[in-house]
Amino acid sequence: MALIVQKFGGSSVADAARVANVANRVVETARSGNRVVVVVSAQGDTTDDLIEKAAEINPDASKREMDMLLSSGEQISIALLAMAIEKLGHPVVSLTGWQAGFKTNNVYGNARINTIDTERIQAELDRKNIVVVAGFQGLNKYDDITTLGRGGSDTSAVAIAAALHADKCEIYTDVDGVYTADPRIVKDAKKLSEITYDEMLELASLGANVLHNRSVEMAKKYNVKLEVKSSFEKIDGTVVKEVCKMEKMLIRGVTRDNDVARIAVIGVENTPGIAFRIFSALAKENINVDMILQSVGRNGKKDIAFTVTKAHKDETLAVIDGLKEQLNFEEVNCRDNLSKVSIVGAGMVTNPGVAAKMFEALFAADINIHMIATSEIKVSVLINVNNAERAVQVIHDKFNV
Repeated sequence: MALIVQKFGGSSVADAARVANVANRVVETARSGNRVVVVVSAQGDTTDDLIEKAAEINPDASKREMDMLLSSGEQISIALLAMAIEKLGHPVVSLTGWQAGFKTNNVYGNARINTIDTERIQAELDRKNIVVVAGFQGLNKYDDITTLGRGGSDTSAVAIAAALHADKCEIYTDVDGVYTADPRIVKDAKKLSEITYDEMLELASLGANVLHNRSVEMAKKYNVKLEVKSSFEKIDGTVVKEVCKMEKMLIRGVTRDNDVARIAVIGVENTPGIAFRIFSALAKENINVDMILQSVGRNGKKDIAFTVTKAHKDETLAVIDGLKEQLNFEEVNCRDNLSKVSIVGAGMVTNPGVAAKMFEALFAADINIHMIATSEIKVSVLINVNNAERAVQVIHDKFNV
């Protein structure tokens, strides 16, 4: 008897008909002789609607109270799905994140999972129940509700799979797998039958909205068998697996991420410790920094540019402003009309000319590059957002992905 964790996103449970569809899928899995834990997100646009409601009451609401509010969306979903499964005659129980044993740190709005006490889930499975768990949420040491950030239900599902040593974790979405590019932009994008953890982690981090990057990171760490599948079609999806031993370079995907703000600190002193002061101050505020570019020093001055998400733009500018006396910089500027376009593939480091080929495609399309970042399996460029879709297409064509 296999133990399977299934996760269904908000679009998969958006209305009564889709909840019924998910219930049928789940019960079918259970009646095939499997023990099943299901993790669900809030229905459709519920989270966005709750954020709007909060803004009507108090645009500056504390993150603690926002977590209290936003966690309610998943609670609605688990209750409705449990009711639909009950209707099909199968025993079921719904559990909130804290009932399911999720203990997190104290970062409201973007909490990290510390531990999962699986005793309650295991007890319900032993009673032959399908267990429906609210994703995206947990409890901190103060017994306050916390949320895991956007995409956190993926992380909840993988964490449960790891804690229970599940045989498989299936992530159901409104697409039928992982594609070489967004099929809404690139018509000839191809579905991948398999992809490595590292490649999927880069794609997820770079704007491929299929899996949350933290969930992939956790799946790799605990060797969770992961598959991305369609909620609506019973077809094979994309298996995320450990890397195969190969030296052949293969571009697995082209992504774009429009949730980018570039901050440039102009004219800072060209002395040791400047970068440390900037990025340690941002780290203390739990602000993640992505691309970083430092200019060659000139006239005793240098420039440092980096990117953050748009949600952290104002907070980042406030932190930098607070460092003005320490850094003695000339000015700070910010642009958020940019997009990060990336290629991802194992073997790049041993295959020279990959970046040049990408830059050639952009040059031929008359697309200017503002920043560049590379790693062993990715090349990312920052370009004007109005060129993003065209850039994805021309790069996809260039590499014949």
